[in-house]
Amino acid sequence: MMESSVDFSKAERLEKARARVFGVVKGVFLALWALIVLFPFYWMVLTSVKSYSAYSSEYIPKFFTLTPTLQNYADAFTEVPLARYLANTLIFAVVTTALMLVVITLAAFAFARLQFRGKNLVFVFFLSLMMIPNELVIITNFVTITNLNLRNSYAGLILPSVTSVFYIYLLKENFEQIPDSLYYAAKVDGTSDFKYLWKVMLPISKPTLTTVTILKVIECWNSYVWPRLITDDQNYYLVSNGIQEIRENGFGRENIPAMMAAVVVISVPLIVLFLIFRKQIMAGVSRGGLKA
Repeated sequence: MMESSVDFSKAERLEKARARVFGVVKGVFLALWALIVLFPFYWMVLTSVKSYSAYSSEYIPKFFTLTPTLQNYADAFTEVPLARYLANTLIFAVVTTALMLVVITLAAFAFARLQFRGKNLVFVFFLSLMMIPNELVIITNFVTITNLNLRNSYAGLILPSVTSVFYIYLLKENFEQIPDSLYYAAKVDGTSDFKYLWKVMLPISKPTLTTVTILKVIECWNSYVWPRLITDDQNYYLVSNGIQEIRENGFGRENIPAMMAAVVVISVPLIVLFLIFRKQIMAGVSRGGLKA
């Protein structure tokens, strides 16, 4: 009996030792991975606070600077219309996200709660649209927007992005987790479908809606191909197109620190947004992917 107890204690100590070793190895690996992932951003910020002369005189790049300056940020706003690019992107992101939320909410509610002939067939058709290559969709949208004379306009930028099959599917799955008994009870009380959606389903699905909103804002902020294709007027450039224009017009090639300052200004809002709402994003995605 004594020998069995000793063996059990020894095995327990060995298990704890293995767990500690595994924890240390995992911590070291994650720390190294974090350094690899964060280094480009650190280098971008570091370059943005170096003076043009200091940056140009570095034959061997330095990993720090003793004379940081914010002049590059001032140059990024005065030498190029960076503020206009930011304003255009903010308008594009806010309006597109707001319209998309209306569209996908109504569509998801129809597929999740309403009964109509061919509902399942229509939903399968919607899902099949995800199989179409994005290049084909862009070509079709370009021809349509051009025929409507909406190039170089906010409407031309926004309209092709106001719906998403994936977000409709995600929200539909979330709506279907709400018990049918709530819907039937509300109908017995004389509640309309719209009121039930507004008062019951949307509050319950708030985590998923928050996730969709944040992901759509990030998608709009990073949008490049469609805005580049549909606009050639700088008054409608988004930040992604603006950065490309800065690089191509000579300013970005000559003054790398100011170029990096502009990139930092553009990147910081998304990083802050993600850090603030990261828990809601993960919770909303996991909730939308589970069936009750």
